[in-house]
Parts: sequence; C-alpha cells; structure tokens
Amino acid sequence: MTPPHVLLALTVCAVLVLSSAAGADNKITYPPTGHDTAPSHGSAPSGAPPAADHGAGHAAQTASAHGADPGGEHGAADGPLCTGFGPQTPRDIGNPYGRNPVSFGLAPPPEELTLCNIHTHTNAEHLGPGFSIYAGPGEHGGFKCAGSANLSAAELSRPGSGPARFEGVEPGDTIEVHWVYSSCDVAPGPGLGACLSASCSNPELRVESQVFLVINDPNALDFRDFIYLGTMRNGRHQARALPSGTGAPVVFRGSTTGPSYSQQVCSPLQVTWSVRPRCARLDIATLDAWAGMGNVFEETHSHGVRRLVTAPALLSQIE
Repeated sequence: MTPPHVLLALTVCAVLVLSSAAGADNKITYPPTGHDTAPSHGSAPSGAPPAADHGAGHAAQTASAHGADPGGEHGAADGPLCTGFGPQTPRDIGNPYGRNPVSFGLAPPPEELTLCNIHTHTNAEHLGPGFSIYAGPGEHGGFKCAGSANLSAAELSRPGSGPARFEGVEPGDTIEVHWVYSSCDVAPGPGLGACLSASCSNPELRVESQVFLVINDPNALDFRDFIYLGTMRNGRHQARALPSGTGAPVVFRGSTTGPSYSQQVCSPLQVTWSVRPRCARLDIATLDAWAGMGNVFEETHSHGVRRLVTAPALLSQIE
C-alpha cells in the first residue's frame, strides 16, 4: 500500500538463514543456492525488467551467488533501517519472530468494519507456505504460487478479447488481493483516501489477503464472487464474500505496503493483517470481467510489490 495519492494496498523461501542470534537485526541470506524460481508470464509492464529469468532457477541461483538480500537491511536501497515506526509489512507469515516495540489493538473482524478498497499486486508480497517461489527483488519481484511452473498450454493461454482487459497480470502469474477495511464511516473508493475522512483521519485498518494463481480455466474461482457490487450488511459496505478453504489466516500487526516503501522508508500507518497461507486458482477471464464492469475502486491493473521485510526490529511478534 502506498500514500493517499497512490492506490492503497496493501514474504524466506523454505529456509531463512539468520547470521546471528535471534535478538540481532542481521542480514538474511536469501534465497539458498539452488532454490528454483518460476518463469515469468509477462506480469511486468513493457520496458520493466522481468520478474525472473525464463530459465528455471537462474535468477535465484544468480541472486544467491551474489549474496542477494531481497528484504534485508541492505536490500533494495542501501542505508540504515528506518526507525521510530511501528511494525512493517509484508513479511514471512511462517516466522512469528519480531521485536518492534510498537503495539496497538487488533482491528475488529471485517463484518464489524467497512470495506473501503479492493486491489491486487502481481506476485505475492508476503511469503507463505503456498507462495514461496522467489520471483526476484524490486517492484516486480515477490513470490509465486506453488505449481505456477507446471501449468498446461491451455491454462497459460489468454482468453479471447472481451469488453476490457485487467492489465499487469497474465495466465500463470500470481497475484495477492487485498480487501481493505476501515473503522471510519466511509464509502468504497480508490486508494487510501477512501479509507479515511476529514472527521476520521486515524482509523483502525484491517486487510484481508488471499494469494491466487491466475489461470485460464472456467472451473477455477470467479473473482466476481469476491467483489463489492454494492453489498451492504448491517449498514456496512462489505465484499460479496471472502475466500475460504486456503487455511486459517495468520493475523498480525503491520503497515501499508506497495513499492514506495522499503526497510529504509517505512509506512507510518498501523494495519491489522489477516493473510491466508495457501494459494487458490483463479480464472483470469473473471478479472477481465471485473475490469469490464467498472468498479468504484477504479482498478484496471495489478500493482507492484513491496520488498519482503525481514529485519526483526521492523516486525511485530505474531501472537
């Protein structure tokens, strides 16, 4: 997630190697040598570097050989960790350790809050059991779903042209979807601004997150089952439904995400995160259909990712 004028938004692989005892903010060597990376299927915009080399394992092996540190203290931008901020996001949801001293009350469940935004990121920002294939550093990096390198030609084909096309994602890509909820009395809309108001500038924020493997398959999940479409329950704006069947969500304290932030540039906002640990398969035609319908969030494309936060000083302890 990014500042108000940018769309809100909102992970090490199988092994994290810490170079010293748990109390230190030391560099994490990531990914281990030989960790394969899935091929990119065109999620990066034209002119941007690909998320990963099409040769399986090449990007990860190259990164490891050069001591890559995708989320470490000397990651995307060299320099000291940002200080004085609350816990940051995204993170490895399988590692509960964190020692950021800032604590705040967890936000209520979604049904007690108001849906204010829905948006997507191409590749998972978080690292989890079902999305641990390293896709590289930077805005078009992140993590891919298990099975993303083993899809059929049919699953990787883009359906015929329709009234619109959801940009920034292709069949075979992974996306992380964020449903953002606010304690403010607001209406759904584009970006972080929709979650705040002049009379409610410091809301409780909650993000429900699901990672999807996007494919061409009409039998896969339909994204329209999870959109807003004017849904109201008990006087609150709500998604039609939230995904289920992908494991108990990991709930923790964090921040907003998006490529504007790093371990050197922290987000000041406090967010309760609820991240499901496994991927689900999603039919890309239904993303295109959502774009074709138009939506109050003005979402027509998938966004970049914030690099994984790994420094314990920037992470909360998962309870």
